[in-house]
Order: sequence, then structure tokens, then C-alpha cells
Amino acid sequence: MSAASCLLTEDQFLCSICLDVFTNPVSTPCGHNFCKNCITEHWNSKVQCDCPNCKKVFYRRPELQVNTFISEMAAQFRQEAQQEASSSSSDQQAAKPGEVPCDVCTGTKLKALKSCLVCLASYCETHLAPHLTMSGLKRHQLIDPVENLEGRMCTKHDKLLELFCKTDQMCVCMLCAISDHKTHDVVPLKEEYEGKKAELGKTEAEIKQMIQKRQLNIQEIKRSEKPRQRDADIAIAHGVQVFTALKESVERVQAEFIKTIKEKQRTTEKKAEDFIKDLNQEISELKKRRSEVEQLLHSEDHLQLIQSFSSLNVAPPTKDWTEVSVRPPSYEGTVVRAVAQLEEMISKETKNLFEAELMRVQQYATDVTLDPDTAFPGLILSDDGKQVSDRDEEYYNCYYEEKNLRDNPERFDTCGCVLGKQSFSSGRFYYEVQVKWKTAWVLGVARESVNRKGNLTLTPQDGYWTISLSNENVYEALTDSSVCLSLKSKPEKVGVFVDYEEGLVSFHDVDTAALIYSFTGCSLTEKLYPYFCPDYDYGGLNSSPLIIWPEPDFN
Repeated sequence: MSAASCLLTEDQFLCSICLDVFTNPVSTPCGHNFCKNCITEHWNSKVQCDCPNCKKVFYRRPELQVNTFISEMAAQFRQEAQQEASSSSSDQQAAKPGEVPCDVCTGTKLKALKSCLVCLASYCETHLAPHLTMSGLKRHQLIDPVENLEGRMCTKHDKLLELFCKTDQMCVCMLCAISDHKTHDVVPLKEEYEGKKAELGKTEAEIKQMIQKRQLNIQEIKRSEKPRQRDADIAIAHGVQVFTALKESVERVQAEFIKTIKEKQRTTEKKAEDFIKDLNQEISELKKRRSEVEQLLHSEDHLQLIQSFSSLNVAPPTKDWTEVSVRPPSYEGTVVRAVAQLEEMISKETKNLFEAELMRVQQYATDVTLDPDTAFPGLILSDDGKQVSDRDEEYYNCYYEEKNLRDNPERFDTCGCVLGKQSFSSGRFYYEVQVKWKTAWVLGVARESVNRKGNLTLTPQDGYWTISLSNENVYEALTDSSVCLSLKSKPEKVGVFVDYEEGLVSFHDVDTAALIYSFTGCSLTEKLYPYFCPDYDYGGLNSSPLIIWPEPDFN
């Protein structure tokens, strides 16, 4: 394009009425330019002549002459624009597989830039030019290139699908709207498009918010990486310390065991050696006497034999070796005593381990109180929500009637139990319950959705993770098939710990730091509530309350 025309833009050569490049441009007295036919038709349709741009009114219709300078410039611009469009077409790329090709191109199909919903055709840059310059084609609706434009036509009436039936949720044409969908709620496709677009906007915003939340979760998880690693390192270090101590204990007991055996063996060998030494000495003495006797037997000296007879006729003094023997040492009980010693050491290390574990879970201590809205009517709750006991059975019915308790869905109506007010759906929590002086009780946690009406089945499958005491000394973990627990001592205070993400519910004897029982691999998917059952009063034998211990100060 020439230097002169390069200084001008396309907008300067467009008529503001037809929006096309000037044809026979004329200038109004106010200085604006229009196609001669365009401004003439505009004035013919109005009572007063005015300028379409600045609205200046001309009381006399101006005589218009073609502005030859602008006409020549517009003609030159049109020619150079066409040449530029023609030359640029050679730079366009051929349509690749999966791309929409131009419907007009012959030979090599170029990649389409737009599709026309009126012409039902797709155009490359060159063949799209008329839709960008010609006033009639400018009114056509252009969209990003799509294939199968025929799919946008009504198969019944061969008309453009430009309406949407809200009743049948389908796109229809004008003829469909006045025939098959006459009584339906039909709106322009654009209107439905705007509605759906607004919904998609909301969906996008919601998805964006979900993404942001998850990104925050990722950040939180990454932030907790160091604490997790620190906890793992501490656990490994503590475990290595414990197992090293156990290993050293085993090696020490083993060494002492071997030493004991060897000492017994050495003592026995020493005794045997002493016996052999004494026997050899006696043998030497006897051989000497025998030699003297043999020598005397061969003597012909009558006097010498008679004089020596009294001293040689008697054997030299010796021990009675009849009952003397060297029996192997007895090692009976040596191994048993060694194992007992090892068990004592392991028990000591295990106790230290349990104490450390209890201190670890106690740092998650949470203040728990009882929820009276869930309490079985026959229970007595303290005002501070920390104690619960069973009411005498003979007073139960009148108590229920006097209080006129509302049988809401949250209340247990048959089993004498109550839940805590506090719920937990993540993280870790711990609380302690005093069970001293009680002969029966049930403790643990329960899912929010557990059945609270009628008889209850306290199993993990039904949403309960609990342990119980019955008949004064029978402890059980209430699983699908109850597990009998063998405890060395009767707990006076029970600690309940839950690790929600780990799926762990464990019970601890607070005074001895012993682990009572652990439910592992629990499917925890909803809110958990502390669960308390003081069991029946049994005529005063089990009247003591369950007492939720205040949040301990473990520091």
C-alpha cells in the first residue's frame, strides 16, 4: 500500500450509513462524507435534512457534488485492500485433520476462519472478505468455524434452528414454533443462549471456587508436611529407642543366661577334676605299696618279712569312692527364670511406651459435656453436663410423665444412654471418663445417624465403637462378635481417643497407662459424638455416676 494510504485507516473510507467503502462520496456543509446514494435516500425518508453524524439540520437541501479526491482515495484503498487480501491468501494454511475447511476453496482446502449461519458455509480469510465489506453480508451472523452446518437446520422444514422450546428442551425452527410447539414456551435461541451462558457463568464461578478451595487444601497439606515429617521422625526415634532398649534387654538376659550355664558347667568340671586328682594320688600310693609287697614276697629273708609284715599287710588309707560320682548339673528352670526376667524388662519398657503414648494422645484433650436432648428419660444428668447416672426403675414412669419429655428424633427412647454435645468430623480428640465404683457401663463414640429408637445393636457396622463392663469384671469390646478383654487391673478412669483420618478409636487405662483396646481401620465418614451409658442402677449396686473428667492440664 502507498505511503499516503498507509497513513489512513479503513474506518476513514467507510460510509457511516452503509458501513461500506465510499461509492461516489459527497461532503455535507458540516464536513462529513457519505455515499451519494446513501445520503440521498436518507434525506428522502425524512421531513428535514440533517447530518446523520452530527445531527446538524439544513433548512435547504444542500446540492451535493462528488468529492473526487475522496473518491479516488477510496477507489485506491479498495484496490489495495483487495490486492492485500489476495496476497495474504497464499500465506494461509491448508486445513489439517480435525480443522474446519473452507467450503468455497477449490483444490487445496484452506483453514476456515468463520462459519456463516445464514449462508450455512465456512470461509477462509480470502472468501470471508465479502462478509466483512459488503453491506448486505455484514448483517449475517458469523461464528467460529464449525462442521456440519446442516445440523443447524430443521430436518422437517429445512429452516434454520433459531428458536428454543423450553417445554421440550430442544431447538426448533420458526415453522416448528407455530405448528408442533404452538402452545409451548418458545424463546429465541439467543435468549436461551444468554440464560444458559449465565448458568454456565455461575457454574464456572462455583468450579473456580471449588478449585480455589482445593488449592487451599493443597497448600494446607503442604504446610502440614513438615509437622507430619517431624511427627514421623519423633515416632521413629521413639520406636528405635524402645526397640533398642528391648534388644539390649534381650541380649543382656541372654548373656546372663549363658553365663549362668557356663558357671554351672565350670563348677561341675572343677569338681570332676578334683576327684580325678584325688583318685590319681591314691592310685600312686597303692602302686607304691603294691611294689613294696611284691618285693617282700620275693624275699628269702625270714626275719625281714616277719618284721615288715605288719606295716605292709594293711592297705594305705583311702576314701570310699563307692557313692562318689560326677553328675551333670541341672539346668532346670534356668531358661524359665531368664524368660521371666526378660518379661519383667519388656513389661517395664512396654509400660514406658504406653505412658508415652498416653501422654501423646492426651495433648488432644477436649472438653466434653452431655447433651440432654439426646438423653434417655430415665437418666440423671448433672447441671454442668459432666455426670450421668441411672434413675431408680420405680421412679422412671412418673419421671417421664412429669417432665413430659418431647420424644424428638435425637433422643434415645429405650436404651439408657446419652451423647455428648460436641461433634467431631476430622482431626483427633480425647476425653476421660471416671468409672470408679461402677459395676457396669458402656463408653465410646457413635455416628450422628445411628438409630436412637428401640433396642440398639452396639457394633461398628451399626455406627458404634464402644467397650463395656458387665457383671463387675467382664470387659468386652463390642464388635460384630464381642471380644473378651483380659485386663490386669480394673480401670478407674478410661481415656477415649479418636484419630478420624486414621480410622482409629482406642481406649486407655489412665492410671496404669495400659492400652485397653483399639478399633482400627474404622470407616469414619460422618460426625462422631461421645457415647455414654451408665447402665442400670441394679438396686443401688451401680448407682455411681459416669463422670467426664474436666479437660486435664497435662503440661
